[in-house]
Amino acid sequence: MSLTFHWFLPTNGDSRHVVGGGHGTPATAFGRNRPPTVAYLSQIARAAEDLGFVGVLTPTGAWCEDAWLTTAMVSQHTERLKFLVAFRPGFVSPTLAAQMASTFQRQTGGRLLLNVVTGGESHEQRAYGDFLDKDARYRRTGEFLQIVRDLWEGKTVDLSGEHLQVEDARLARVPDPVPEVYFGGSSPIAGEIAARHVDVYLTWGEPPAQVAEKIAWVRGLAAKEGRTVRFGIRLHVITRDTAEQAWTEAHKLLDGFDPDTVKSVQAGLARSESEGQRRMLALHGGNREDLEIHPNLWAGIGLVRGGAGTALVGSHDEVAERIKEYHALGIDEFVLSGYPHLEEAYWFGEGVLPRLAAQGLWQHPFAPTSAPAAQVPFTS
Repeated sequence: MSLTFHWFLPTNGDSRHVVGGGHGTPATAFGRNRPPTVAYLSQIARAAEDLGFVGVLTPTGAWCEDAWLTTAMVSQHTERLKFLVAFRPGFVSPTLAAQMASTFQRQTGGRLLLNVVTGGESHEQRAYGDFLDKDARYRRTGEFLQIVRDLWEGKTVDLSGEHLQVEDARLARVPDPVPEVYFGGSSPIAGEIAARHVDVYLTWGEPPAQVAEKIAWVRGLAAKEGRTVRFGIRLHVITRDTAEQAWTEAHKLLDGFDPDTVKSVQAGLARSESEGQRRMLALHGGNREDLEIHPNLWAGIGLVRGGAGTALVGSHDEVAERIKEYHALGIDEFVLSGYPHLEEAYWFGEGVLPRLAAQGLWQHPFAPTSAPAAQVPFTS
């Protein structure tokens, strides 16, 4: 199977330094910020499309722009790129969400992917009027996905669940194709939901041994449900012609982290209810030293950013090797980002992707396999 790569739309703003935010922490920029205008985000999206990324992830939460509205606008400036739209099931009815997805598919020519985010922070959920606890939110997510999937199959749905109730629900037009559902979560109930309902299980960028454990866990749960699930990983990247150049960039980012801001962000993230966030914090423990937790896997981003907190750092060859290492475990999809997102997309797309193509692990999804850009590794 050819590897699939997605990029990231920074709807919380972009910078030559890390832009923080997520999991209940406010967006912070360490340096001059690039506002998330439609023009700038479209520039990133067009670059991702040209380079061979299949889709782009957009985040959700109070710290960023709304993902549905933003991607609907940016989609009009691209042709083939898909949009991995993050959304929280508790904020919209399942029938309306199914209808929105169906509309998005028709208006974009089938370019929607859905990233279901249950929500790990009760205080942020309450700001949106959602007062369920974490486990209850996951149970509601299961009911939500059951309704949505039945509607997408053209069924008339009646369901009276613990948290959701619909009567005589149906869609006038079903989506074609049906959007694939992406989902992540490290708690036991998250694994159960993934096994029953999702197409792609996403994990944050933990060391390979921990990722292997997660894959085995979810794969086993899915097998009990008579299903198979694909696996993806969420990482940042800093890739250059040489390892020295890449690590210089990483250390430049680290040097720009204000100690007081790091302390404040870490205190906020320590209150997180998310098991995945807890695992991210454990990788560095708030310590600015010894941040290379596995060869070429750097935990520095997590000092100032919630959610995905690790980056692949190294030469193009080294980053390609780490991708192959994760792929050998069962990871087929990579959701990547870097600061700033426009420039880093080119570093990865022109430096790493051709090396993977030369080894038969990747081909440009929007171009003939003989395209020169997919055959000749980039060097400066």
